[in-house]
Amino acid sequence: MSRSALTGLPLSRQAVDRDHTARSRPALFDELWADPATRVMPLWQGRALLAPPTDGPDRLLALLPVEDATAALVRVYLGRTLAGTDSVPTGTPVVALVLTDAAAAELEPDESRWGNLRLAATSLSDRDAGLFTEALAITNWHASHTHCPRCGTPTVVEQGGWVRRCFVDDTEVFPRTDAAVIVSVLDRDDRLLLGSNALWEANRYSLLAGFVEPGESFEAAVAREIFEEAGVRVVDPEYLGSQPWPFPASIMVGYTARLADDQEADAFVPDGEEILALRWFSREELWTERESVLLPGESSIARAIVEDWYGGPLDLPPSTDVSPRHRT
Repeated sequence: MSRSALTGLPLSRQAVDRDHTARSRPALFDELWADPATRVMPLWQGRALLAPPTDGPDRLLALLPVEDATAALVRVYLGRTLAGTDSVPTGTPVVALVLTDAAAAELEPDESRWGNLRLAATSLSDRDAGLFTEALAITNWHASHTHCPRCGTPTVVEQGGWVRRCFVDDTEVFPRTDAAVIVSVLDRDDRLLLGSNALWEANRYSLLAGFVEPGESFEAAVAREIFEEAGVRVVDPEYLGSQPWPFPASIMVGYTARLADDQEADAFVPDGEEILALRWFSREELWTERESVLLPGESSIARAIVEDWYGGPLDLPPSTDVSPRHRT
């Protein structure tokens, strides 16, 4: 597989200097609120406010002047933009604000203006995709870490929104990201193994994936997860790329691996809990069944890995000159 095919993944794009040195300044938010250049990025129930559509190629986030901001549950300094527009030039400081239901309704009652990252990612610019991904990941962490893990005392937000501290025992709690591997498994005929998760519609299929366990390498997680979910052994795991997946707090680490020589392709067994069905797909089968088989969304790394194996976009017939991968 081509690692270059996984460059520019929708949620891996960014054009933001996170400006981490500024986070330690005690008066950071006072400084930002006094700066007329500062813009705020409203978030409500995991969605970001989108600007009205324009004639340009990208959809834009609504990055508002500070005076338009309403009371926020959490503020996080995201950094300074590295790409600009006429209204938000390069170098603009941006602060994410998590709004209450009432504040969001007051700011923008039209719910169609509040965008979901999974759906909006591919239409956003590098700058706005990066801002949205960063903001959603860090604010999801805040929502799940409101209390000290040692004593249960409510924590206070510090360092520009990037640390929470317990004022009883002075414990500092830092943001966490959960690593998960996602794997394209190929057999000796260069077919791709896809599974249907118990939480999905019966006709939705994707790559097998799972969280990395404590004390485990990515490569070990690849072998373990495939065996646990499909009952077959794989070898030669090869890293492809990674993408943040803040739903709520993951990073997806992409691999490809091949079926072990002593494993028969039809020997797979779904675990029956997470995975209810498994299938090997050739490129031609994936194209022939395109109307009945639902595949990963365009914002996911799963989609990029599948399209790399397929040889191009899934809405076009497979190319006849795709070279087989991982044949023995």
